[in-house]
Amino acid sequence: MKIAVTYSDGEVFQHFGKTEQFKVYDVEDKKVVSSEVIGNNGLGHEALAGLLADNSIDVLICGGMGEGAKNALAEAGVEVVSGAQGEADSAVEAFLKGELESKGVNCDHHDHHEEEHGCGGCASHEETEAEGCPGCGSNEDDEEGCGGGCGGCGGGCGGCHAPEIILEGKNAGKNVSVHYRGTLDDGSEFDSSYGRGQTLDFISGAGMMIPGFDKAVVDMEIGQKVNIHLEPNEAYGEYDESRVLNLEISELPGSENLTVGQHVYLQNTMGGAFPVVVKEKTDSNIVLDANHELAGKALNFEIELVSVAE
Repeated sequence: MKIAVTYSDGEVFQHFGKTEQFKVYDVEDKKVVSSEVIGNNGLGHEALAGLLADNSIDVLICGGMGEGAKNALAEAGVEVVSGAQGEADSAVEAFLKGELESKGVNCDHHDHHEEEHGCGGCASHEETEAEGCPGCGSNEDDEEGCGGGCGGCGGGCGGCHAPEIILEGKNAGKNVSVHYRGTLDDGSEFDSSYGRGQTLDFISGAGMMIPGFDKAVVDMEIGQKVNIHLEPNEAYGEYDESRVLNLEISELPGSENLTVGQHVYLQNTMGGAFPVVVKEKTDSNIVLDANHELAGKALNFEIELVSVAE
C-alpha cells in the first residue's frame, strides 16, 4: 500500500489544491517501511489526481479539498481521508491503527475580504468543520515551509520534470536518506528521526531542506556522520515582527474560540494555507504569530547519511 499526505513543514497541509508537496509512505503489514517527499510538478486541483495515480497511491490523507478534486481522485481509484490535521507521520500512524476517519471536509473557493488582512475565518488543528478551509488573507506572505519548498518534482514522481538543483556536490540531484538529531544551544532536543525510527528522505541540493542542512548533506559519504551549527540565516531565518498579526476578533470568525498557544491555519489571498500560533488574546483582539517556531534560533544537527540513490 502507498499512502500520500498533503505536506508542509512536517504537517498535513490543509488545502489539497494548493499543496506544493506530498509525503509518500510505503506500507507493508500496516507498518511504514519507507517514505519520500515529492513535489506537485506545478499542478493543481483535479490534475493532482493524475500525479497521485502515476505514483500508484492507494490512499490520500489531507485537510480539505473541493468537489472537483474529490471526484477526480475517486475516478483514479484513490481513497480520500480528509479533515486530517497535525503531524503527517502521526496522521498516517493513526490511519494504520484504524483511528483516523474521513471528516468529509471540503474547501470552498469563494473570495474573502480584499483588505490587507481580510479574514474569512480560521481552521485549527482540532477543528473539522464541514466548511473546511475559509481563512484569513495575510499580507504578501505565502506559506513558508521549513524546507522552502521543492522547486520541481520530487523523486519517484512518474513522468514529470526533474527538480531544479540549486547546490553543487556529489549528492546533488540524488535521492538521499538521512537520520538526524536537532538540538538548541542549551542542549534541548527539538526533533529526531532516530526517535521516530524513520529516515528523512529528500532530493539533495534541490532546496527541500533548510539551507544549512541541505549544504551539509550534498557532499557527505554514505555512513558518514557530521555535526553542524547553523545560525538563523541558514535555518529558519530571523524572527520577523511583520509576520505577527494583530487582528480584531470580529475580523476572524471562529477566533473567539481559540486559546493562547493554539496552532491554527490561516489562508492567504492566493488560497494557500499557512500555520500560525495564537500569541495573545483579549476580549476584542487576537495576536497571531506566523513565524516558524524556530525562527531566530541557532540550531545544531547531528546528521548521518544512510543511503544515496540516483
